[in-house]
Amino acid sequence: MSQTIVNAVKSKIHGHGRGWVFTPQHFNDLGSYTGVRTALSRLQRERVIRRLAQGIYDYPQIDETLGILSPSIDAVAKAIADKNGAKVQASGAYAANLIGLSEQVPGRVVFLTDGPTGKIKIGKLVVSFRKTTVKNMHAAGSREALVIQAFKFMQQQHINKTMLDSTKKFLKGTSRKDFEKNIKYAPHWIRVLLFDLMENAL
Repeated sequence: MSQTIVNAVKSKIHGHGRGWVFTPQHFNDLGSYTGVRTALSRLQRERVIRRLAQGIYDYPQIDETLGILSPSIDAVAKAIADKNGAKVQASGAYAANLIGLSEQVPGRVVFLTDGPTGKIKIGKLVVSFRKTTVKNMHAAGSREALVIQAFKFMQQQHINKTMLDSTKKFLKGTSRKDFEKNIKYAPHWIRVLLFDLMENAL
């Protein structure tokens, strides 16, 4: 195997910095698939990178006290989305946790996607990708889309003032144009709630 490919792969990894999650497809511009896979295997043996699951690696972040940290779930989902040329959107308990509506840290994280479905296990955590409608993916990746999924999970009757205050803070800084565009296909009760909440904040 060419040392050149190893060096090129390592250089690209270092360029992205610690915390980057990637697949062999992220290096298609550097050489053959076999050459890249071999280079990644070598860098894994040398403990430069970590293999998280079949075909998924990261350049792990290291904390002085805690040592090697777990990968970011969002970074894992993004790497898989990039590989499949798809969009992903956090949903359920994970979405609610991300914006501070729930302290529940799920052992199973669900991402909605317009790409391939399936699940992977990262340590003890199961990350699932579930096919969904075009409307659900309309604003995928936006703050509003995360709020919509979190509200769906929490359900209307359980959303209180503290949660609304957290949501208002989370959405601060978005433009009215983006806000209106991104909540266009939200359930009616969520649209009403968000318009009332953000009326004087945008």
